[in-house]
Amino acid sequence: MQPFELSLTEASRAVRAQELSPVELTESVLARIAAVEGRLGAYVTVAADAALAAATRAEREISGSGPRGPLHGIPMALKDLIDAEGMPTTASSHVRAGHVAEHDSRVAERLGAAGAVLLGKTHTHEFAYGLTTPQTNNAWDHSRVAGGSSGGSAVAVAAGGATFAMGTDTGGSIRVPAALNGVVGLKPTYGLVPRTGVTSLSWSLDHVGPVTRTVQDAALVLSATACHDPRDPASVAGPVPDRFPGGDLRGLKVGVPRNHYFDRVTPEVEESVRGAIERLAELGAELVDVEIPMARYIQAVQWGLMVPEATAYHERSLRAVPDLYAADVRILLEAGELTSAGDYLRAQRARTMMRDAWARMFDGVDVLAAPTVPMTAAEAGREAVEWADGTTEAVSDSYVRLCAPANITGVPALTLPVGHDRAGLPIGMQLMARPFRDATVLRVGRVYEESVAGAGRLAPVAA
Repeated sequence: MQPFELSLTEASRAVRAQELSPVELTESVLARIAAVEGRLGAYVTVAADAALAAATRAEREISGSGPRGPLHGIPMALKDLIDAEGMPTTASSHVRAGHVAEHDSRVAERLGAAGAVLLGKTHTHEFAYGLTTPQTNNAWDHSRVAGGSSGGSAVAVAAGGATFAMGTDTGGSIRVPAALNGVVGLKPTYGLVPRTGVTSLSWSLDHVGPVTRTVQDAALVLSATACHDPRDPASVAGPVPDRFPGGDLRGLKVGVPRNHYFDRVTPEVEESVRGAIERLAELGAELVDVEIPMARYIQAVQWGLMVPEATAYHERSLRAVPDLYAADVRILLEAGELTSAGDYLRAQRARTMMRDAWARMFDGVDVLAAPTVPMTAAEAGREAVEWADGTTEAVSDSYVRLCAPANITGVPALTLPVGHDRAGLPIGMQLMARPFRDATVLRVGRVYEESVAGAGRLAPVAA
């Protein structure tokens, strides 16, 4: 096994035992990037020299005073919305050409303090405003979309081009590409991981979180990055999970949605996810049927919040350099100018009602289990999907539909791989819990992961 094939947990164990040096690990991951990047397009920038210098420092520190923690010497990537001092933050857009970050984001600062090694910046759908990341190819099938907007982060991790990566999630942008590329993605509770120094899409929906190979890896990254930051008005001093016991799930109630989450999904996705839910029952969980409240309003509330907030953020540059935006993003930003204040306020009121209704739903269950996305990775360029009930839906609308509720309500949401379709493409299951029960979704995910074979498997990308 090559070092790039190790999960974060495995690599950390080897580094701390001084069986593997951070330099050897980083060199292996950089070689993997060089071998597969031409077909995948996961990275905007690869800072190889800086990464090797950081790995050398980490090796010296670990040999001297010992490791700072589990991320010390581990090579990782940042989505190109997340500032790292001295590196470009382009948001994968011509609008940001020439931009160089003057300071670290709070997340980059925390990861640097933990001793992680920054490899570079990964592609996003332009300004995170899309669900496909067209610059990047799916790690399992290069003819299909990577998912978005954190497509580069998910593909890098799935292909062995980063031991872990950070993404952002406004309507599924961590979970969608993680599910489509067969890796783990965590959208923490709103405000648990600070967004200072992170380019915004929609301030009231934006989250920062990890993309990893295993659930245990995601737990390690969350522990390092969660903190209170007064510079982020949404930041909260919530509980930072530090223990994620395995074992069984006895005494835990898992909600199984009667509506919304299994409406208009492919048979293969439904079969895999329901099979995984049954596995949770075999591990001791009690399954409880639940009704998803206000399901008919989810799409309207998501777009009613996101579109005007995104347009407000881009107001000046949209007027100054509109032609520098990609056509799909520019249309959405211009549409936001037509949204009235009354529409935005109604969306905010509906969000409050939805949060309250979801809190009542969680009075009866500990975790909600459901598909992450209704179908596997679509062919690149495909614009719509036709469902068995005769309805037609845009591909992007399809991918956001099952992820948006967790952004609207702010609850923690974890996706992990639970199978493949007939074409061999990954299928993801989503686990959600009430706010600040991040440890609960991680525990359930870890227990499931430990009960099945193949956890942490890399995508079959030939070098």
